[in-house]
Amino acid sequence: MTSVDTVRGPLDTGRLGRVLMHEHVFILGEEIRTNFPDYPSPWDEDERVDDAVAKLKALSERGIDTIVDPTVIGLGRYIPRIQRVAERVDIAIVVATGLYTYNDLPFQFHNIGPGLLVDGPEPLTELFVKDIREGIAGTGVRAGMLKCAIELPGLTPGVERVMRAVGQAHVETGVPITVHTNPHTGSGEVAQRVFAEEGVDLTKVVVGHSGDSTDLDYLRRIADAGSILGMDRFGLDLLLPFEQRVDTVVALVEAGYIERMVLSHDASCFIDWFPHDVKQAAVPNWNYNHISDEVLPALLERGVTEQQITTMLVDNPRRIFER
Repeated sequence: MTSVDTVRGPLDTGRLGRVLMHEHVFILGEEIRTNFPDYPSPWDEDERVDDAVAKLKALSERGIDTIVDPTVIGLGRYIPRIQRVAERVDIAIVVATGLYTYNDLPFQFHNIGPGLLVDGPEPLTELFVKDIREGIAGTGVRAGMLKCAIELPGLTPGVERVMRAVGQAHVETGVPITVHTNPHTGSGEVAQRVFAEEGVDLTKVVVGHSGDSTDLDYLRRIADAGSILGMDRFGLDLLLPFEQRVDTVVALVEAGYIERMVLSHDASCFIDWFPHDVKQAAVPNWNYNHISDEVLPALLERGVTEQQITTMLVDNPRRIFER
């Protein structure tokens, strides 16, 4: 066995237990919050930490032992706040390094890097590796996952630069990757191609949001190339209804892809992309407990076995983190 870094320190992969591979604790634009503190919803630090603790305790009571939180630069990563939550819950939290963009890079990277005004090594790779090996921003918390994104705009120069830096950091450290994709544009296969060019082990790549698609041919191609399908937006019924998400998992199980899927919600305790009350009303099932309370019973009713559920929640995440 090997260990994976969590907010509270290294954890043997054999003790990860049941894992939700893609959840956020907070998605919060710190610059907006600091300058416009009541937009789009008021923010109270202690209240929001208490709320996160309560939600994670409820998740732990349902038998989930670990969550992976791929909140990176661009999504509002702030580790001291996550440490406050982690010290009060039993659930283990794996945090990530990387950069989340659909288009351009932050201005701090526009002129620094190979062939740019300030020529030199790729700073993104160096920063990601530092987060993994030394810890994040003096907190001592080391990243256990790498994260990037490719969306509707496709492989823009900024997106490609981040993706290649993530691939390089993976090759140097062995830390696995999760990539936000849009399956309707086939961007999962684009990500696999770029990662392969960088020498990435595709069995250590979770192609995120694959569960937004019912295109079994596309999903099988992703899995056949070695990567893990992130069936990780349960509860986001606006993007794909519950029954279709369940049907897709069942179809892939029946087709023999049980070892190529992980489950999650991509939910959060608080996200400032929408007014808080609007989000609650629009997607009432988009919360940490939906898989435990509704999805797993539906899968069992459709013939998926308890052992197959264990494969998706326990065995597959463990293999992803084993080096």
